[in-house]
Amino acid sequence: MGFSRNVVRLPRNSPIRIHNRNSKNPNSNIRSYSIPSLASPIFPGLVLLAFFSFAVFLGFHKVDKFISETKTIAGHNLAPTPWHRFPPKIFNNGTASFTTIFHCSYLSCRISSSTHTKNQKLPSPSSSSPLSCPSYFQWIHQDLAPWALSRISIANLMEARDHAAFRIIISNGRLYADFYYACVQTRAMFTVWGLLQLLQRYPGMVPDVDLMFDCMDRPVINKSRYKKRTPPPLFRYCTTQQHFDIPFPDWSFWGWPEVNIGPWDEEFKSIKLGSQSHYWTMKRPTAYWKGNPDVNSPVREKLLSCNDSRTWGAEIMRQNWVEEAKAGYEQSKLANQCNYRYKIYAEGFAWSVSLKYIVSCGSLTLIVDPVYEDFFSRGLMPRQSYWPVSPTNLCQSVKFAVDWGNEHPVEAELIGRRGQDYMNDLNMEQVYDYMYHLIVEYSKLQDFKPVPPSSAQEVCVESLLCFADTNQRKFLERSSASLSSSYPCSLPSPNHQDIERWIKEKQEIKSDIQRSEKAQREKGSQRSVAN
Repeated sequence: MGFSRNVVRLPRNSPIRIHNRNSKNPNSNIRSYSIPSLASPIFPGLVLLAFFSFAVFLGFHKVDKFISETKTIAGHNLAPTPWHRFPPKIFNNGTASFTTIFHCSYLSCRISSSTHTKNQKLPSPSSSSPLSCPSYFQWIHQDLAPWALSRISIANLMEARDHAAFRIIISNGRLYADFYYACVQTRAMFTVWGLLQLLQRYPGMVPDVDLMFDCMDRPVINKSRYKKRTPPPLFRYCTTQQHFDIPFPDWSFWGWPEVNIGPWDEEFKSIKLGSQSHYWTMKRPTAYWKGNPDVNSPVREKLLSCNDSRTWGAEIMRQNWVEEAKAGYEQSKLANQCNYRYKIYAEGFAWSVSLKYIVSCGSLTLIVDPVYEDFFSRGLMPRQSYWPVSPTNLCQSVKFAVDWGNEHPVEAELIGRRGQDYMNDLNMEQVYDYMYHLIVEYSKLQDFKPVPPSSAQEVCVESLLCFADTNQRKFLERSSASLSSSYPCSLPSPNHQDIERWIKEKQEIKSDIQRSEKAQREKGSQRSVAN
């Protein structure tokens, strides 16, 4: 027996005021309200509508929570690295941010088919052998030596996670990233971009690999802590002789939009052209440095006291990036800073990206004895491609170098030109070859098959560009790589004796110069006493 209509009777004073169509007595104390029965065709629709509305609400709530927990290459939902704090990144939390994270993180790489480069191939190798890599590539073997016997286990890798800002997994030609902390500015974005360009340059050749990366400046894997056990493998932009951190080409090779420095090949050409605007004899016969001394750098703070061209032969300038940005970076163009015979390099908070730009000028580079080393600086030789300066007697050491150079202009110019030639050889082809060989040799040490964890996301060219703003995108696109026309250079075999010989030769040259400086100071003191 079906029900055609249910009748609900409410008291007259009920707050629900519905007209009683069935009542013939307008003064009745009882009102009736008709609702659809279970058999009515309207009832299932109402139920479905209510269920759908609840599902949509629940879905949006879950998606919103999901997106709020999605960590991105731009730094969304990531705290700054605790070992080097900086102001947290601020993003628009409105719809634009929500849709950007969702689209860029989960749709871009699926929509694009250009990411996977399996169908692209390098030309068949010629009958002649590939060119030999530069001698400093030997350091790849030296940097990976701690794992040569023990190899790298997954447990060993995960120990490095405590010091990493992100994890990179390359599997079957695709790149995946697991982000732990935000990197300052766009370091993470441009570093990962460099890896994506490597995959495009050498498709199908980059092996599966799993590595941890820190994007800040100071090495942390101290050798003194790992005398009896295998250190965790951690990649970063620099290392020291007291650390096991593995140096990797820094982000600025693909551009540094925050300070308007272009991709390396572009920037080097511009600097070299600027250096040719003055003959050596027409360059100012003083040493020049421009930078930020307020970075907790004792060397740079001490350098400020050398700002006297008459006494110390040096011009030391503060770099105010805020003011430079307002002026369109006109006063900080690197190509306009090569009209000095001598350029000073001094480390900042730690290692500094400025070294490659300073040496590129062709001036005689005065390098204040560095603690940190990047992947290419270990190939520079004192008195051949730069002049070493002692941090102990800094101003006197700068003065000695300037006086020596002005007394030996031919030799000084030659050393400066050798430094510039060294940087000229360090083109992006060489950078990619170094990255390739380092990753290949590292992958040989892994005793496990790299598999992207569930927390990792695929990053492709399209998804990375999706997160970039208009200015960042311009820099990234200018530094994009194409399929290589040749195979990587041939990596030399390990030769620990060569490394030891280079280190010893460098130290002997530095000691010889320091002895000459000391003799000059003593001679000057004797003159002062005699007067």
